[in-house]
Amino acid sequence: MRKSVAIITGANGGMGREITKKVLLAGYETVMACRNIEKSLPICQEIEKETNLKPTLLQLDLASFKSILAFVETIKQKYDRIDLLLNNAGVLSHYLEITEQGVENTIGVNYLGHYLLTRELFPLMGEGTRIVNMISLTYRYGKIDDHFFDVDKIKHFNRFTHYSNSKLAFLYFSLDIAREWKEKGITVNCADPGIVSTNIIRMGNPVIDKLCDIFFRPLIKQPLEGAGTLLYLALSDKVKNSTGNYFKNKKRRKISKKLLLHPQRQLLKEITEEFIQQFTSSIE
Repeated sequence: MRKSVAIITGANGGMGREITKKVLLAGYETVMACRNIEKSLPICQEIEKETNLKPTLLQLDLASFKSILAFVETIKQKYDRIDLLLNNAGVLSHYLEITEQGVENTIGVNYLGHYLLTRELFPLMGEGTRIVNMISLTYRYGKIDDHFFDVDKIKHFNRFTHYSNSKLAFLYFSLDIAREWKEKGITVNCADPGIVSTNIIRMGNPVIDKLCDIFFRPLIKQPLEGAGTLLYLALSDKVKNSTGNYFKNKKRRKISKKLLLHPQRQLLKEITEEFIQQFTSSIE
């Protein structure tokens, strides 16, 4: 009998490790999709030791379209169906970094990379497949404009601005494919973990980060708690038919109608499709 297959991006991170363990224990053949294999291998071995179950570790750099397409090709050769796609990976760059495609890194990883990955894996999805995308409440402060992918227009880099923009874009994408793929029985939902004690909240200043470790981290969610909503959407029968929704603390939350109907949503779709087509055709 075929085991259900799950793919988890950023599976070596704080929440990623907890997600991987829970998905393995739920009976899924689990793929840890990680950028750095050397750093991820000890974590993979640790998970195997704790669960007595062996995940598959594969290289995936969401900042590289070539890496994404190579990863998808490996998955297609190995599996004929995907039952869970948990887009958990995320970055909050401290300074302006540019991806292979010439895009600011936070937007390139959090949004564009997951966009391409999810669409390329679509042929392996079907009735009952669940997609859960990790979002952040910072989407409320995001903005999409004509120069969303244009690094030449960045005059003063603000890491939180780009993070918020990337999460708004990821939210719009999630809602669009939820509607687009609903008839095929594929569900797509968003999970907001809240503020979680992971490396993403580090500021890059040794003094500030040390003070944060002492005074702030004990007061916020630990990785397993932060992963709770994503795991609920991935594994609970209570939400197996839910799609196109945003959840926080395992409860559905409303998204403002103004944001949903904003012209930037259609603009994002158009400029993303054009951007993806331009780069994937050049790779092929």
